[in-house]
Amino acid sequence: MSDVPALPIPRLVLWRHGRTEWNAAGRFQGQLDPPLDEVGRRQARRAAPHLAAPLPEGTLVVSSDLGRAAETAVALTDVLAVPLRLDPRLREVHMGSWEGLTRQEVAERHPEQYADWLAGRPITGRGGEDSADVPARALAALRDLPEAPAAVVVTHGGTSARLIEALLGLGPEHRRVFGPLANCAWSELVEQSGRWRLLRHNTSAPELPDGPVPPPQPGTGRPDAGASPEEGAPGPTQDADAL
Repeated sequence: MSDVPALPIPRLVLWRHGRTEWNAAGRFQGQLDPPLDEVGRRQARRAAPHLAAPLPEGTLVVSSDLGRAAETAVALTDVLAVPLRLDPRLREVHMGSWEGLTRQEVAERHPEQYADWLAGRPITGRGGEDSADVPARALAALRDLPEAPAAVVVTHGGTSARLIEALLGLGPEHRRVFGPLANCAWSELVEQSGRWRLLRHNTSAPELPDGPVPPPQPGTGRPDAGASPEEGAPGPTQDADAL
């Protein structure tokens, strides 16, 4: 077990961005930047009040600077009436030559790489980023935050998975112990007695009937309060980023 990261914030909510058309098509996004689709925007607006309800005053919201994450984050900052912090170190895993391809296209063009991905083995030859570098950069972003009682970290499927593993001190042999975050789902961790504890994982807002979702009113929607490209195990059929 590795050293447990010390951060200036004792409570973290890792929130994955809403759906994009590429998610729906099973297309790897990585650090490319397709926008949220209408489903993704609805997901963000629906989730934001549920996410905000238990958060203490003084909660920070920090997001990947990719548009799909930043737009998701704005749905929450509108409810909380707090500023949004953007940090490129919270971006998704850089997938190299896979970015922009569907799962089927990767399987056909790079069958050996695809087999390694499904098995959770290191992938060689595709370029991009070593998955071991992902938690290092993401944790550096969190260490640079000011002290606060809590932070919502709006990020991506692969990055959130690597962060959870790093915070819990899990080594490569424990990779994929936890299932991937779904679009607009979140996980919550707290620091207790020098260790991080996972309180909930892959939590989603309740489904609503089809129809328009009213936009939140700034500063009034907050109640009083006190599941990636790197995840190759079976999961949502269409969504390459969550797996």
